[in-house]
Amino acid sequence: MKLAGLYVLIDPAACKGRDPVDVARAALEGGASMLQWRDKQRDKGEQLAPLRAIYALCIEHDAALIVNDHADLALVVGGSTAPAHGAIGIHVGQKDLPLAEVRKIVPQHYVVGVSTNNASEASEAERNGAAYIAVGDLYGTASKTGTRPASVERLAEVRKAINIPVVGIGGINASNAAEVMAAGANGIAVISAVCSAEDPAAAARELVAIVG
Repeated sequence: MKLAGLYVLIDPAACKGRDPVDVARAALEGGASMLQWRDKQRDKGEQLAPLRAIYALCIEHDAALIVNDHADLALVVGGSTAPAHGAIGIHVGQKDLPLAEVRKIVPQHYVVGVSTNNASEASEAERNGAAYIAVGDLYGTASKTGTRPASVERLAEVRKAINIPVVGIGGINASNAAEVMAAGANGIAVISAVCSAEDPAAAARELVAIVG
């Protein structure tokens, strides 16, 4: 599984009242190679049905589905057997369950990504078994509170420090995506640029054309 390209975080709160499964489908049809399920409002039981539907779409499109924070949700949906197509995994932040502990409870084939802000955090995550690193907050985001500011220069420092894929995150859109890629990113992670777009598939296609 290539952990690069357009990485769309599917947040129901950002989908403008539309079914997040439909938005996920549009993102994949637009060329997204990775999706992350990020639902901060509903209980886990309420998230299962849409998450399973999105995982089926990711398998169909040979894309990765990453579950934000919750290893148990990822395990319920993904099971213990590696899919023939696509991928399943978890993304954790600096204050979530530590990466080393996550690696103890998920199968080896699970992708585990880590949010970082600097080269030191990224290097530690790589040592502990991260499959990819997210670096942000690059441009300021309205989708999450409490983020730490970063920059494309910081992303470039992280790129030089580690060997695993790096994605930029935080306020990325069609106007600045090329700058993120030029700094050495393997991909870009977005929420509102696709989920809140009038035409999510077209928005995804535009970003894919930029990131390659």
